[in-house]
Amino acid sequence: MRLACLLAGLMSAVLMGIVVVDRPTPALAADGRLLPILTPSGITIQAEIADTPLKRATGLMYRDHLDKNRGMLFLFGQPQAWGFWMKNTKIPLDLLWLDGKKRVVHIERNVSICTKTDDSCPLYKPNSEDAMYVLEIAGGTVEDYKIKKGSKLEFKTP
Repeated sequence: MRLACLLAGLMSAVLMGIVVVDRPTPALAADGRLLPILTPSGITIQAEIADTPLKRATGLMYRDHLDKNRGMLFLFGQPQAWGFWMKNTKIPLDLLWLDGKKRVVHIERNVSICTKTDDSCPLYKPNSEDAMYVLEIAGGTVEDYKIKKGSKLEFKTP
Protein backbone atom coordinates (compact mmCIF):
# COMPACT_ATOMS: atom_id res chain seq x y z
CA MET A 1 0.00 0.00 0.00
CA ARG A 2 2.83 2.39 0.88
CA LEU A 3 4.42 1.75 -2.53
CA ALA A 4 1.14 2.49 -4.30
CA CYS A 5 0.79 5.78 -2.40
CA LEU A 6 4.39 6.68 -3.15
CA LEU A 7 3.94 5.95 -6.86
CA ALA A 8 0.71 7.96 -7.01
CA GLY A 9 2.40 10.90 -5.28
CA LEU A 10 5.43 10.64 -7.55
CA MET A 11 3.25 10.70 -10.66
CA SER A 12 1.40 13.78 -9.37
CA ALA A 13 4.66 15.53 -8.63
CA VAL A 14 6.09 14.68 -12.05
CA LEU A 15 3.02 16.15 -13.70
CA MET A 16 3.54 19.34 -11.68
CA GLY A 17 7.26 19.40 -12.52
CA ILE A 18 8.37 18.64 -8.97
CA VAL A 19 9.28 15.40 -7.23
CA VAL A 20 10.39 14.25 -3.80
CA VAL A 21 13.17 11.65 -3.80
CA ASP A 22 15.60 10.34 -1.24
CA ARG A 23 19.25 11.34 -1.58
CA PRO A 24 20.93 13.36 -4.33
CA THR A 25 23.91 12.34 -6.39
CA PRO A 26 25.99 15.22 -7.71
CA ALA A 27 25.20 15.67 -11.39
CA LEU A 28 28.33 16.56 -13.29
CA ALA A 29 28.81 17.50 -16.92
CA ALA A 30 28.97 14.60 -19.36
CA ASP A 31 32.76 14.55 -19.15
CA GLY A 32 32.64 14.31 -15.34
CA ARG A 33 33.43 17.96 -14.63
CA LEU A 34 31.39 20.82 -13.31
CA LEU A 35 30.06 23.31 -15.86
CA PRO A 36 31.66 26.77 -15.53
CA ILE A 37 29.21 29.69 -15.69
CA LEU A 38 30.67 33.17 -16.05
CA THR A 39 28.75 35.89 -14.20
CA PRO A 40 28.65 39.65 -14.96
CA SER A 41 31.05 40.22 -12.03
CA GLY A 42 33.68 38.05 -13.71
CA ILE A 43 33.30 35.34 -11.05
CA THR A 44 32.82 31.81 -12.36
CA ILE A 45 30.24 29.54 -10.76
CA GLN A 46 30.97 25.82 -11.03
CA ALA A 47 27.59 24.17 -11.59
CA GLU A 48 26.36 20.63 -11.36
CA ILE A 49 24.04 19.70 -14.22
CA ALA A 50 20.39 18.69 -13.76
CA ASP A 51 19.42 17.41 -17.20
CA THR A 52 17.23 14.38 -16.50
CA PRO A 53 13.85 14.18 -14.75
CA LEU A 54 15.43 12.52 -11.69
CA LYS A 55 18.29 15.03 -11.42
CA ARG A 56 15.85 17.94 -11.87
CA ALA A 57 13.49 16.47 -9.27
CA THR A 58 16.26 15.97 -6.71
CA GLY A 59 18.13 19.21 -7.32
CA LEU A 60 19.94 20.39 -4.19
CA MET A 61 17.65 18.56 -1.76
CA TYR A 62 19.21 17.21 1.43
CA ARG A 63 22.45 19.20 1.07
CA ASP A 64 23.77 20.62 4.33
CA HIS A 65 25.69 23.40 2.58
CA LEU A 66 26.58 24.81 -0.82
CA ASP A 67 30.01 26.30 -1.29
CA LYS A 68 30.27 29.83 -2.61
CA ASN A 69 30.82 29.83 -6.38
CA ARG A 70 28.99 26.49 -6.68
CA GLY A 71 25.49 25.84 -7.96
CA MET A 72 23.22 23.64 -10.01
CA LEU A 73 22.04 24.39 -13.54
CA PHE A 74 18.72 22.87 -14.60
CA LEU A 75 18.40 22.27 -18.35
CA PHE A 76 14.99 22.03 -20.02
CA GLY A 77 14.12 21.07 -23.58
CA GLN A 78 11.43 23.71 -24.05
CA PRO A 79 10.71 27.18 -22.71
CA GLN A 80 8.21 27.33 -19.88
CA ALA A 81 7.53 28.96 -16.51
CA TRP A 82 9.29 26.15 -14.64
CA GLY A 83 8.21 25.90 -10.99
CA PHE A 84 10.52 25.12 -8.07
CA TRP A 85 9.95 24.46 -4.40
CA MET A 86 12.23 24.12 -1.38
CA LYS A 87 10.87 20.93 0.19
CA ASN A 88 13.72 18.89 1.70
CA THR A 89 16.18 21.66 0.82
CA LYS A 90 18.23 22.46 3.91
CA ILE A 91 19.91 25.63 2.64
CA PRO A 92 18.47 28.95 1.38
CA LEU A 93 19.02 29.54 -2.33
CA ASP A 94 18.89 32.25 -4.96
CA LEU A 95 16.94 30.98 -7.99
CA LEU A 96 17.58 32.43 -11.46
CA TRP A 97 15.47 31.66 -14.53
CA LEU A 98 17.21 32.16 -17.89
CA ASP A 99 15.84 32.24 -21.43
CA GLY A 100 17.32 30.46 -24.45
CA LYS A 101 19.83 33.30 -24.91
CA LYS A 102 21.02 32.77 -21.30
CA ARG A 103 19.57 36.09 -20.14
CA VAL A 104 18.05 36.28 -16.67
CA VAL A 105 14.27 36.63 -16.94
CA HIS A 106 13.40 36.23 -13.23
CA ILE A 107 15.15 36.05 -9.85
CA GLU A 108 13.95 34.78 -6.47
CA ARG A 109 16.40 35.92 -3.81
CA ASN A 110 17.35 34.07 -0.63
CA VAL A 111 14.48 31.59 -0.85
CA SER A 112 13.96 30.02 2.59
CA ILE A 113 14.04 26.34 3.33
CA CYS A 114 10.72 24.57 3.81
CA THR A 115 10.43 22.18 6.77
CA LYS A 116 6.81 21.20 6.18
CA THR A 117 6.25 17.46 6.03
CA ASP A 118 3.32 17.67 3.63
CA ASP A 119 3.34 19.09 0.11
CA SER A 120 2.37 22.64 1.10
CA CYS A 121 5.76 24.28 0.50
CA PRO A 122 5.48 27.42 -1.68
CA LEU A 123 6.05 27.07 -5.41
CA TYR A 124 8.35 29.64 -7.04
CA LYS A 125 7.80 30.48 -10.72
CA PRO A 126 8.92 33.22 -13.10
CA ASN A 127 6.55 35.79 -14.54
CA SER A 128 7.32 34.69 -18.10
CA GLU A 129 6.99 31.44 -20.02
CA ASP A 130 10.41 31.56 -21.72
CA ALA A 131 12.76 29.94 -19.20
CA MET A 132 15.04 27.27 -20.66
CA TYR A 133 17.43 27.11 -17.71
CA VAL A 134 17.24 27.62 -13.96
CA LEU A 135 20.36 28.23 -11.89
CA GLU A 136 20.36 27.61 -8.14
CA ILE A 137 23.13 29.27 -6.13
CA ALA A 138 23.72 29.90 -2.44
CA GLY A 139 21.14 32.22 -0.93
CA GLY A 140 22.16 35.86 -0.76
CA THR A 141 24.95 35.64 -3.35
CA VAL A 142 23.17 36.94 -6.48
CA GLU A 143 24.26 40.52 -5.67
CA ASP A 144 27.90 39.43 -5.26
CA TYR A 145 27.82 38.19 -8.85
CA LYS A 146 26.19 41.45 -10.07
CA ILE A 147 23.33 39.44 -11.54
CA LYS A 148 20.04 41.22 -12.19
CA LYS A 149 17.09 40.76 -14.50
CA GLY A 150 18.40 41.08 -18.08
CA SER A 151 21.96 39.99 -17.19
CA LYS A 152 23.54 37.46 -19.51
CA LEU A 153 25.38 34.47 -18.10
CA GLU A 154 27.99 32.71 -20.20
CA PHE A 155 28.25 28.93 -20.38
CA LYS A 156 28.41 26.19 -22.97
CA THR A 157 25.28 24.09 -23.16
CA PRO A 158 26.27 20.49 -22.39
